[in-house]
Amino acid sequence: MLDWDKLRIFHAVASAGSLTHAGETLHLSQSAVSRQIRALEEGLGTALFHRHARGLILTEQGELLFEATRSMNRRLETAAARIRDSAEEVFGELRVTTTLAFGTLWLAPRLPRLYQRYPDLKIDLMLEERVLDLPMREADVAIRMKEPSQADLIRKKLMGIRIALYASRRYLETAPPLQTLEDIGGHRLITQGPNSPQVSAGAALAQQILAQEPRGRLTINNYFGVLQATLSDLGVGVLPDYVTEDFPQLVRVLPDVESGEVPVFLAYPEELRQSKRVTVFRDFVQEEMLAHRRRLREAAA
Repeated sequence: MLDWDKLRIFHAVASAGSLTHAGETLHLSQSAVSRQIRALEEGLGTALFHRHARGLILTEQGELLFEATRSMNRRLETAAARIRDSAEEVFGELRVTTTLAFGTLWLAPRLPRLYQRYPDLKIDLMLEERVLDLPMREADVAIRMKEPSQADLIRKKLMGIRIALYASRRYLETAPPLQTLEDIGGHRLITQGPNSPQVSAGAALAQQILAQEPRGRLTINNYFGVLQATLSDLGVGVLPDYVTEDFPQLVRVLPDVESGEVPVFLAYPEELRQSKRVTVFRDFVQEEMLAHRRRLREAAA
């Protein structure tokens, strides 16, 4: 059986890349840290580090062990935070993952209201298109544009979004008329690139519009870039409707042209069902989603 204390020391050394720095963190001498690492390597029968003048680099076997200790450390931190949670307080780290566009354009601008309620909460917002593994605790909570397929997750549909065509008011003042889908031929289209990770509904809509052979095209690998280009009067952008509320200078064009509904799901591991941090974040996002959809309906009325 592996010694927990040796694993703790190994994790500190692997994180720091140095015996000296790990010793400072652990309040141990460099020689004591070195003895523990040698003992661990002897017990496993393999070298865990390549040693050179500039520091330590993990071997392939060391990478495997470091991955395991990282996972253990995250689980221990989660357990400690859950134990510290009380009926009156919500604090500790919450790792939230979502796409770059949704996290930047919709979630981040609303977080001040969450921090007003829970100022001791620490949110680590991870914005990337890759779907992180929640059961393996790469993140605590995910907001995604499709239902998660991973097992042992609690999932809730927050809302449905649609992808449509938008342009800036300044662009439309000088651009050719845009009354029918065929009129797209006189405009520059701004879309996500065909190889960018995106929901199938958005890709299908883009292909439908491209069949009209627009005059020009700008492709960008995420919706944040598509939005910025559209706001800069470069053309007609293919965008999800959740961005429009916060950018009144955008006008929806060809209102009959839109994607099918894209579901937005919030998910988290079953083991975090009782976490107060997860609960308050989930409830906050649900409240904001309801308010957001209500404002969109009122604006369309």
